[in-house]
Parts: sequence; structure tokens; C-alpha cells
Amino acid sequence: MSSRGIARRLTLQLGMLALLALMLFPLLWMLRTSLTPSERIFGAGLGLLPVPPTLEHYSYALTRVPLLRYLLNSLLVATPVTLVQLLTSLLAAYAFARFDFVGRTVLFWLVLGALLVPDTVTIIPNYLLIADLGWLNSYQGLIAPQAASALGIFLLRQQLRAFPTALLEAARLDGANSWQSLWLVVVPSLGPVLAALGITFFLQAWNEYLWPRLIATDEAMLLIQVAIQRFNSAEAGAQWGPLMAAATIASLPPLLVYLVLQRRILATFVNSGVKG
Repeated sequence: MSSRGIARRLTLQLGMLALLALMLFPLLWMLRTSLTPSERIFGAGLGLLPVPPTLEHYSYALTRVPLLRYLLNSLLVATPVTLVQLLTSLLAAYAFARFDFVGRTVLFWLVLGALLVPDTVTIIPNYLLIADLGWLNSYQGLIAPQAASALGIFLLRQQLRAFPTALLEAARLDGANSWQSLWLVVVPSLGPVLAALGITFFLQAWNEYLWPRLIATDEAMLLIQVAIQRFNSAEAGAQWGPLMAAATIASLPPLLVYLVLQRRILATFVNSGVKG
């Protein structure tokens, strides 16, 4: 490799390291603050970890409010939302990509148009509908308005349009109907795409704040993102140690989902490469 190529590669790697450090800095600052004693938070100096570290903020966060209950609520909302969005996106995308029916193009452009509508525009109609159904302070009220994703439909439709038609024809010759072709032929081939979408849907549902704060007002129905606000009151000011401890705990489930599904994506690519 020429010296110019080495310099270009080194510059690229340094740039990537700088971007990585920039993205990791908020997480490291959050973890460091959560382990720093209260009296040293604003005077702890530099360093990756405080000296000495303490778990007092985690103890306070877990005992001051029922944080584990709020984590469970968020899991009981984010997980069904992710699964339902994947299902509805897959079925709608399969219909748009593989079936010819009256109004298909118009309906697809309406789906794309939904991407241009801000979420704040639909909050009041959704709230009135959920209230009329009697679903306030309920899991179904938190889940139902997020049951479909225009972005997921669009992305999966583009993937299915590029799907080899020969595989579907072979399945049809073997006696498979459209439903069987979808689940036995198409879905296994879309593993990495579905995993990536699953990560996106889960993160969106997990980090949702405005809708859960509007719908879930009972103490037992609060989600974790709303509960974190409890450590930032107007009267007492921000309790930075417990606030960062609660935020660190809240970041663990999305991190685990990302790690699990990322391994699924990488394993699929590796296995595809080996078979090839």
C-alpha cells in the first residue's frame, strides 16, 4: 500500500474514533455522574470513573420511586408495539409489493404521506378516540396508536420488490399459498432487515414520552421515561446523581435488545457468506 493510501486509511480511522468518542461521551458522563458522590458531582475533576465510586444514587433511585415497576410497564408496552409494528408492516408491505389490486398506488402514496404528518398533529384525535373507548390508563391505550409504522411499510415494501420472484414461483409450484410463501420463504430471508427494524421500533417505543405522559396518569401505569422526570422537580431542582442512575438503569433494556438483535444480523450475514 502506498504512503498516500496509508495516510488516507489512518485519517479515516482517526475520524471514526473521534465520532465514536463523541457518541460515547454522553453515556460515559451519565455513568460517571451516577457513581459520583453528591458532594463531588460538580467538582470531581477529570477521569473515566470517580474516586471513590458510590452506589448511593442507584439505591436512592430504586427505593425513592418504584423504578422496577416502571421498567416493567415500559417493557409491556415497547415489546408489543415492536411486534405489532413488525407484523403490520410486513403484511402491508407484502400486499403492496406482491398483489395487484384496485387503488394500490393511491393507498401506498397515502402511507408515504403519513410520514410527513408530525406526531403532534394526531395526538388530540388519538386522545379523544382512546378516551371514548375507555382506554385511558391502560396498556391498550398506550399500544394501539402505535400499531402501524409508515416507515416500516415503506422499507419492507422496497425490500420485497427486490425479492427474487423465482423463489416465490418455486414455492407456488410446490403447493404453497401466498400465506405460506410469506412465512416460509420471505420472512426467513428478511431476518437482518426485520431485526434492524425491530431495534428501531423498540427504541422509538421505549423512548416515547409525550403520549405516555398524556395517557397514563395513574402511578401504577407510568412508564420509565416519564418516571425519570420525578428526579427533576421544579421545587427541589435536578437531583443529578439519582437522575443519572435512573437514566442508566433505563438504558439497559434497549442496550440488551440491540446486542441480541445485532448478533442476529451479523450471524445471518456470516452464514450467508459461508454458504455462498
